[in-house]
Amino acid sequence: MADTDRRKLIFDAFDNKETERVPVGFWFHFVFGDDQFRGLEDRLVLDRVIDGHKDFYDAFNPDFVKIMSDGFFGHPSLLEKTIAHADDLYNVKAVGPDHPWITEQVKTVKRIKESFNGEIATFYNIFSPANYIRIAFEAWDKDPEKFTRFFETDPGALAYAANEIAKDVALLTRKVIEEAGADGIYLSVQNVQTSAATKEAYHTYIAPSELDVLAAANAASDYNILHICGYEHNQNNLSYYQDYEAKAYNWAIHTEKISLKEGKDFFGNKAVIGGFDNNAGTLLDAGNKADIAQYTADLIQEIGETGVIIGADCTVNPEIELERLALVRETAAGVSGKNRKQASPLHN
Repeated sequence: MADTDRRKLIFDAFDNKETERVPVGFWFHFVFGDDQFRGLEDRLVLDRVIDGHKDFYDAFNPDFVKIMSDGFFGHPSLLEKTIAHADDLYNVKAVGPDHPWITEQVKTVKRIKESFNGEIATFYNIFSPANYIRIAFEAWDKDPEKFTRFFETDPGALAYAANEIAKDVALLTRKVIEEAGADGIYLSVQNVQTSAATKEAYHTYIAPSELDVLAAANAASDYNILHICGYEHNQNNLSYYQDYEAKAYNWAIHTEKISLKEGKDFFGNKAVIGGFDNNAGTLLDAGNKADIAQYTADLIQEIGETGVIIGADCTVNPEIELERLALVRETAAGVSGKNRKQASPLHN
């Protein structure tokens, strides 16, 4: 497929149109640990992120790129002082359009996108406002229970902070699309991992901030992805998000036990992304290559070729061999669309 066709390939898949082949997309992080929060204070972190995207593009020639927000995981108002008590969340404030947390992200997305020469569709990783809070507590404060503890004791405080952060995230969303040129966003949401977060409670305290961001994205682009994050096997009730309007949906089929076909039906026949377990040591990362090819073919046979992009439940192991990802794409091309072969992918 010519480079000029890859953008059309993705948009046609998102629009449930016939495509030349079933596209494939995988992504991974480029920095880790505290560096995921330190992009504003250490330029070298952002250089590694920018160079990492370019190196991946040059090495893999992907069908599309999810641009990672590595280096910008921490909303500034969450990092300025320790949030020791739920009441402290009432000190969280939006930072506004001129803050470097917004302006530098826009510049970074633009730089990364420029390295792709306009050849592919790009989608910027945006965490939901509540996820910015959760990630800051878990990965920066190193207190993995804080988020659920505060939801159980003072969900109103969490909602207040999430709604403040949503002002910045909605603005950032619009700017990365309209100014940096991303084709849309990849919005990461997750159930609060406590039984106190019933569907009613979630929709009262968490959903409003997420829907504000999604509305901003949908006003700026018709092509936004909703990612229901099952990273490290966190479970989600997909019904919480059935009414979230997006162009494509990505969830952890291996954690939720909801197949691509079932999910496509559940989300009203919208486009879906996924199929492989993203965790280290699983089939994609460490399995037999013939099994990877067969699994890819089986996925496509089960769900069909329309409105589907083969990928993973979430970000994949950065140490994965790119030839494994290429095998998925080659197999998908061989069993779908104009290039469909009658033979099994194992006997070409």
